[in-house]
Amino acid sequence: MKFSYAMLPDYPLAESLESIRLADELGFHACYAADETWHKDLWLLFAAAAGRTDRIRLGPSVSPVTLREPTLIAQALATLDELSGGRAEGVLSSGNFGLLAQYRIDWARTRPLSRVKEALHVMRTFLDEGAITHEGEFFSYDGLFTFARPVQDRLPLKLGAMRGPKSFEAAGELSDGCHHALSYTREAYDYAVRHIRAGAERAGKDWRSLDIGAWVVFATGPDSATAKEAARSMVGIYASSMPEEQLRRNGVDPAELKPVVDAIGAGDLARGIELTTPEIADRLSVAGTPEECREKIERDIAPSGVNHMICAITDRALVRAFTGRDLPEAADVDTQLRLIAERVMPGFA
Repeated sequence: MKFSYAMLPDYPLAESLESIRLADELGFHACYAADETWHKDLWLLFAAAAGRTDRIRLGPSVSPVTLREPTLIAQALATLDELSGGRAEGVLSSGNFGLLAQYRIDWARTRPLSRVKEALHVMRTFLDEGAITHEGEFFSYDGLFTFARPVQDRLPLKLGAMRGPKSFEAAGELSDGCHHALSYTREAYDYAVRHIRAGAERAGKDWRSLDIGAWVVFATGPDSATAKEAARSMVGIYASSMPEEQLRRNGVDPAELKPVVDAIGAGDLARGIELTTPEIADRLSVAGTPEECREKIERDIAPSGVNHMICAITDRALVRAFTGRDLPEAADVDTQLRLIAERVMPGFA
């Protein structure tokens, strides 16, 4: 089981760079960040981080092919790969539906899965060959070329998926893996892995060779209640992007969460947090002491075949930035990285 740090690049950049350096030192597999307008630019941040780290891999999870042209994502990945000495990788999706709405893009009209599959083909071709001629439904090129070349023989490209089953199967069949965000139950991961495996087998691949990642809201610390309260502050914000099918696979009735989503959608974050019960927060996060977090991963996630934990760490600074709440006892990012490395990761070595 690999462990990676998923950051929202909203901290002072010097602090983010130090956290990435620490994650590298502690043996984390990768550092990922969301490629979204809401946050600071991950490409510039990771370009700076590449020169300060030795082993940790870097890249977007996820980059939206609806907003960012796929050949430009490939160009950025190849450049980051050279800067990092072959440590770049990318995870693609159609994009955060809430962000697309702010661009006045109706995601349902974008044919998201078809667009992502074609973008994946474009990027794979451009990275492998350095040039592309392609006449597609969404993207077309006539002899486009680039001098941005990756160091790796095959720079990994993966798909982000939440709803399924077709997105999970496409990830297994066409890409190097799948990062599945915001699931926490054995049922949800059995469902995802079953369809990833079906896609891989259709392509004649061993599904166990794929990167199957669980991207989770994560908060830990010496005090269980404080860590769980930090997670509760953010659960509703994340859960508002979960499809109804996924909520049900995680044991949550969409009607139960609707008041939370409505409050957050109206900009009333305080009310959204108030309506997020501790029971909902516990179902939709991995939070508590390191031992509690390890137990939940062992019980609900690892048995399905997931081989990669991607921890979207929630700390005092992030909660304050997003919600205005101050939780002075919550462990900061660097403390949580150390706790994961010392008391969670060894159980999965």
